[in-house]
Amino acid sequence: MRNYLLLTPGPLSTSESVRQAMLQDWCTWDKDYNEGVVTVIREQLLKLAGLDGEYTTVLLQGSGTYAVEATLSCAVRPQDKLLIVANGAYGKRMGDIARRHGLNHVLVSLKETAPVTPEAVRRALEEHPDITHLAMVHCETTTGILNPVEAVARAIRGRGLTFIVDAMSSFGGIPIDIRKLGIDFLVSSANKCIQGVPGFGFVIARRSFLSRCEGVSRSLSLDLYDQWAEMEKGHGKWRFTSPTHVVRAFFQAVKELEDEGGVEARHDRYRENHAALVEGMRRSGFRTLLPDELQSPIITSFLYPEEDFDFQKFYEALKERGFVIYPGKISEAPTFRIGNIGDVFPDDFRRLAEAVADIRRNK
Repeated sequence: MRNYLLLTPGPLSTSESVRQAMLQDWCTWDKDYNEGVVTVIREQLLKLAGLDGEYTTVLLQGSGTYAVEATLSCAVRPQDKLLIVANGAYGKRMGDIARRHGLNHVLVSLKETAPVTPEAVRRALEEHPDITHLAMVHCETTTGILNPVEAVARAIRGRGLTFIVDAMSSFGGIPIDIRKLGIDFLVSSANKCIQGVPGFGFVIARRSFLSRCEGVSRSLSLDLYDQWAEMEKGHGKWRFTSPTHVVRAFFQAVKELEDEGGVEARHDRYRENHAALVEGMRRSGFRTLLPDELQSPIITSFLYPEEDFDFQKFYEALKERGFVIYPGKISEAPTFRIGNIGDVFPDDFRRLAEAVADIRRNK
């Protein structure tokens, strides 16, 4: 039984069947696990993305940031130069990764409430014509903004750049045409829109680009190429101990995504969740941080309704009623965030709206 609904961008509320999938133990050397679970997951991820053998998938232990770090530190070689365009904490984190690894890079930091635009990318490329790689976040959960990855892709088409997209909070919940957009590396995580539990990230990569990563990494555990080579050779075998229970839960989560009708159907549900949330919160006097046209259906930031608003008190009152939300993460204004993803539905957000209205009446 659930203790509360996690209305966060991950970890998130999972289905009972996903949680039950973790009750069986698995051997990391066994064919039933490597070929029957891991290999199938790798194939299913390509199917979800509408891709074929031109692309491949790599699973990597750890949170999504581990997979982002593995990708940047392997894809950007010493002779390359990386452009990171950031409008939130997760874009800036890519800058931190680049600095730690000594990557030749340029970080362009935009306002947290402004999208990554083609114009910003073009300006940076004009100022730094030796750029070889571009990295950006698709859905920046710092605010909930949905960056126009399609427009950016059009702006860089024909320039020969390697395109790296952090789709942590969007893959599986927002349709993304990876091939059409020319994305070479897309990074996401088990505990986001596919609605698994935390424990591993994954990378969908163009095979020809991933092949160039051999011998580039200065890390053992984050060597994306070596992880991929082992999975290819070993039919799903991981180099080091894999999070078996988490992987089996993800296997179930992918099945449930397919049963729901795929990414389009899940996107529709998330949009309905967001609409129900915003409608209810606005009735109680809350305003969204972002204008509707910039807002993703993944997570929504709300401004404090008054200067003396006590977020911790509000948080605890909601938790007592069975809902857990997120504090804000931006510096421009006092906010809090509510996630719309996971095994949650429009009626859950209508119940949340009733709880919020009751709390506001009795404050």
